[in-house]
Amino acid sequence: MRVLLIGDSCTDVYVYGDVKRLNPEAPVPILEPKRQDTTRGMAWNVYNNLTAFGLSVFMLTNEEEITKTRYIDEKSNQQILRVDDEPEIEPLPYKEPFITDRSAYHKPPHVVPPKDWYDIMVISDYDKGYITQDKLFELVDWFEGPIIIDSKKTKLPDECYIKVNDIEYEKLHTKSNHVIITRGGKGTEYQGKLYPAEKVNVFDVVGAGDTFLAALTYGYLKYNSMEEAIPFANKAAAIAVSHTGTYVLTKEDIDEIFKD
Repeated sequence: MRVLLIGDSCTDVYVYGDVKRLNPEAPVPILEPKRQDTTRGMAWNVYNNLTAFGLSVFMLTNEEEITKTRYIDEKSNQQILRVDDEPEIEPLPYKEPFITDRSAYHKPPHVVPPKDWYDIMVISDYDKGYITQDKLFELVDWFEGPIIIDSKKTKLPDECYIKVNDIEYEKLHTKSNHVIITRGGKGTEYQGKLYPAEKVNVFDVVGAGDTFLAALTYGYLKYNSMEEAIPFANKAAAIAVSHTGTYVLTKEDIDEIFKD
């Protein structure tokens, strides 16, 4: 099964340390760094989880490096501070014949396969500038198969599956009858039905939406049913929030999802 993934990506940096005192000049905690982890986030996290399921993925993303640095008290697992470095992003150069070589990260070859090569298109749009409003609608018009969109934009196409959280849903403008609403610990709502979340101890929700999107895509391709894909994605997201940082599912995790 083949996926065309398009979206904004970043580098996630996690600086873990100990908070032992407050700044004497202001009630601000002082973190003493101990270790640092660096992972790829946003669309790259979707990519890594899609490939964990064994899917063949062609990804188009920004060349400019967005960096999100989180400073975390290791003892309490509480984020003390987040610093984002966001350079200006060059938009996806969409024109027929579709994509130029400069935006193709898949290698080899440095050529984008034709659209009928893919079983599904997934758009992971954090609205950082890589996918403009017009490009989003052009992509939907261009592609001829199923489409799943996870976007921070408020105006979205009608002819596709749309995944949003409950806050994003309140601002959403679309006529799509296929809106998938993630509602945190309550579960996921789709066409008036709530699919309950798995009961787990939540350590970190960073990247859980990306994991959900990847598992939703795999589940939809496997079962050809969004109703069956959503519980599958709920299980994957539950595993992600049980770990700290930007988490990529392991083979053992995926085996656990399939147990039921």
